[in-house]
Amino acid sequence: MGQQSSKETRESLKPGDHIYTWRTAYLYAHHGIYIGEETVIHFTVNGQSSIRTISSSANSIHRCQRSTCKDPHKANGVVSSCLDCFLAGGDVCRYEYDVSQVYFFVRLRAGMCTFAASDEDEIIVRRAKYLLEKGFPSYNLFKNNCENFAVYCKTRRVDVEYGEVGQSGQINAILPASLRIFKTDIGLRNLPKLEPEELAATLQKMVSQHQSQ
Repeated sequence: MGQQSSKETRESLKPGDHIYTWRTAYLYAHHGIYIGEETVIHFTVNGQSSIRTISSSANSIHRCQRSTCKDPHKANGVVSSCLDCFLAGGDVCRYEYDVSQVYFFVRLRAGMCTFAASDEDEIIVRRAKYLLEKGFPSYNLFKNNCENFAVYCKTRRVDVEYGEVGQSGQINAILPASLRIFKTDIGLRNLPKLEPEELAATLQKMVSQHQSQ
């Protein structure tokens, strides 16, 4: 694959897994939380997750018949999709948690693993379903994106500043490895752990404070 990703089989996936698939000649990856029964909860905007991967072929385009899957060109926010729609013809890879420094450094780019420990699978699935119902702060490639959403579901860790939530590893993949370790990995930063209700209240308070200035 050229990126040393943790490529997996569908059969090996379990509810609570953070999975991703490469998009557009491996320029970036789309991330989500697998909740079982061939279903993924993920974060997208205006069909951005529907871009096919370089590994797709003309015969691998998935034409979904599930009523629960939104039109991939119209999907927006936190959505639920079948695994085929999520992958869009690409391979499924697993994002790794609680990794060692050696494991982290052998990765050719960020956005594949973290030092942060994961919560229990049942809690992760419940958190993803809650955000599917209630929503997650707006999508921005350099601020809040699908990777931030999936990492938050797994860890409750989030970098909260006005107008943004965190910055994903794949956005900072151009940094040298030594800087990537200390600057981008959420597992090495002293960040709060917030449940979805607490996150929503915190962001609302910050918006109110900003508007009053």
